[in-house]
Amino acid sequence: MAAGKRIVLATFGSLGDLHPILAIALGLKERGHRPVLVTQVEHKPKIDAAGVEFAPLRPALADLGERNEVLRRVMDQRTGSEFVIRQIVMRHVREAYQDIAAAARGADFLVSHVLTLAVPIVADKLGIPWASTTLQPLGFFSVYDFPVLAQRPELAHWRWLGPRVFSGLRGLMKRMVRPWCAEIFRLRADLGLTRGHPDPLFDGEWSPRLNLVLFSSVFARPQSDWPQSTVVTGFPFFDRGEQGDGMNESLRSFLECGPPPVVFTLGSSGVYDAGSFYRESAKAAINAGVRAVLVIGNDERNRPDGALPETIFVTEYAPFSELFPRACAVVHQGGVGTVGQTLRAGVPMIVMPFSHDQPDNADRVRRLGIARVIDRRKYGAGHAASELRRLLGDERYRTRATAIGKIVRAENGVRAACDALEATIASATAR
Repeated sequence: MAAGKRIVLATFGSLGDLHPILAIALGLKERGHRPVLVTQVEHKPKIDAAGVEFAPLRPALADLGERNEVLRRVMDQRTGSEFVIRQIVMRHVREAYQDIAAAARGADFLVSHVLTLAVPIVADKLGIPWASTTLQPLGFFSVYDFPVLAQRPELAHWRWLGPRVFSGLRGLMKRMVRPWCAEIFRLRADLGLTRGHPDPLFDGEWSPRLNLVLFSSVFARPQSDWPQSTVVTGFPFFDRGEQGDGMNESLRSFLECGPPPVVFTLGSSGVYDAGSFYRESAKAAINAGVRAVLVIGNDERNRPDGALPETIFVTEYAPFSELFPRACAVVHQGGVGTVGQTLRAGVPMIVMPFSHDQPDNADRVRRLGIARVIDRRKYGAGHAASELRRLLGDERYRTRATAIGKIVRAENGVRAACDALEATIASATAR
């Protein structure tokens, strides 16, 4: 491609939503482009440290209320997704439009995220071409590979009924959530735009030019009802921490002084609604006779009480790309970023899903033969220890995880995404 382009990439959510987009932004910068990452102000230190231009996107977490209560509602299995869409995304879509439009002045191209529903509106208003991204298979609601829904997980047991039944169910879901999008339709009207796609939360979120699927095809095979503009890139990985790159020396020493441990983590969102997870996990590790690393985040409520044996190491942060390959298993919440890192590490896992895409991600790795799943309501020291024994005692989990890890490591999500973006930008700007 000729002269570098100003490319505005918008994302919203946790580190699992930020990291893939930041990885792509860095890839674009290395190719001579001028990426701008538009997201919540909470992520500004990480973006600044990476050397990528930042622009703020409302709402900030602090605008939504008391942090722990907000995150508890976000992670609720039954109502978390509706809370995020109706009370956060839709309620602030006008502010998001203003912020993205401000960042997009003079831009050559836009890139959206599933929760940045203002990007297509900005693209239409300013006449800027755009691409969409899909971070998890749930986003497609494919009738040929229907996901496990956090709100109604039992529906997955009826997959044998086939695509005709699930096509009807998908249509029903569209009709149910269409009223949630009223503010999008009002905003478009106020801007002098047409009503746009009737289903902004379904088909309307995908660009007809390019939809980047930012996960591996080994995790979910492409389906015939995915958008025609879809390009599967593989996972774009990034996990540098605000606390500095690399693993701290005390953790490194722990890893080197004994057999590979089990890593327990709840990612960057579930960690703020952990409950008794870390206390029960420490007990489970002791009961199962394994060493363990507890990645507890910066919420001190997650630190187990009392003295722990020397076989258990507690840390606030660790780069998953360095830690997971040195583990014998990972126990986690099922966020797609954590899943991707575990797949790449080639180790088996136990998933205790919270909400959103996590139950579906958990079901997919279970069907791959590399994981076991524990219902969050049933997670306790005894149950977790029993599941760990089953996981670690059956070599088939390790063998299958190793094979999948080789596939994922051979992919280069950043390069594939940047290649597809450059080709699309060249085609769009040549017209």
